[in-house]
Amino acid sequence: MKVFKNIVFLFLLLAAFSACQKEDEVPVGLKAGAKNDSLNTAINLNAPGTFLALKGLLKVDMGDSTYVFDAATDSIAFVSVDLDSNKYFGITAINKAHTVSFGISSAGVARADTNTTIAGSQLLFSKDDSPAVQYTLSKYISVRDMGKINLTKFQQDSTLTKGTFYTILSRQGKASSFYKTTGTFDLRLK
Repeated sequence: MKVFKNIVFLFLLLAAFSACQKEDEVPVGLKAGAKNDSLNTAINLNAPGTFLALKGLLKVDMGDSTYVFDAATDSIAFVSVDLDSNKYFGITAINKAHTVSFGISSAGVARADTNTTIAGSQLLFSKDDSPAVQYTLSKYISVRDMGKINLTKFQQDSTLTKGTFYTILSRQGKASSFYKTTGTFDLRLK
């Protein structure tokens, strides 16, 4: 049941991000440095521990492909959520063209030098004329093999978060397709 809640949490993050569009104005009431983004209607950017990155990169490597999200043009958020008295944190991103999105989450509270087990992860590809392709955290592996997220920095100076991760994703939820996915992130508030 707990894994199901974590996956639902990740889907909520990605669904909220799907309507995301960056603009240049900063609306009154948002945290200093947060750009106007339709994400703020779905995720409360004023919630403690939730931030829209303004600079930095999120790199996702799967097989022989690398997907790079750049906070200067794409939307990348660090999100903290309290769900049924359980705390979760994660990183979610969508490219400017809205054709690739990625999210990864973990149970617990984010802080520097955190190395914790992945609770949910998803990589989605979509095109107007074809069905979406989705890679999700495989339900066919044990919890200890789901992967790790390592935060080496968190909210230090202008760094929002910096670290690495690895996880095992399954294409379209199939038991026979496993892809080790690794990545790095170095996200900044200004």
